[in-house]
Amino acid sequence: MGLKNKIVPNGVYSLTMTVVDWVDIFTRPVYKHIIVEALKYCQDKKGLELYAWVLMSNHLHLIAAAEEGKTLSDIIRDFKQFTSRKIVATIQDEPESRRQWLLHRFKFNADQNSKVKHYKLWQDGNEAKEMFSNTFIDQKLEYIHQNPVRAEWVNEPEYYRYSSAANYAGEAGLLSVTLIS
Repeated sequence: MGLKNKIVPNGVYSLTMTVVDWVDIFTRPVYKHIIVEALKYCQDKKGLELYAWVLMSNHLHLIAAAEEGKTLSDIIRDFKQFTSRKIVATIQDEPESRRQWLLHRFKFNADQNSKVKHYKLWQDGNEAKEMFSNTFIDQKLEYIHQNPVRAEWVNEPEYYRYSSAANYAGEAGLLSVTLIS
């Protein structure tokens, strides 16, 4: 990760994690549930402080930080490693009409990177942007929560299940978040 996207301790960050080749893997609930459960695990066991999130068909946006004494970059690294392995295993084990194509894409990307042995699901980097002002936070919250509306999946952000927009509308979401606005 370059210096421009360096994650420093005690910061709150806007993060974007993108699937290689922008593959639309998160169109099936089984893969979405893996992401939600992994985020919950990171909150409960790894020290992830989650302020906002949205899962789109091929990427994940977060506004997050790490608890005192924890490192956000380590949490995100572990999250990406775990979800990559779990999603690939699920593709291999579950009925999946795109199995051969998906595994080929993820294998091809792994072959391009000497650090990866079998499959590569996530692109390198996290597009980490430190949240430095209330205006920037408001812009990122709006952007994150409006993503499913812009994609024409829902008419109102809080109707999209895989997002923190419901939390910000005073309803229960799939994950607990700390409201920042």
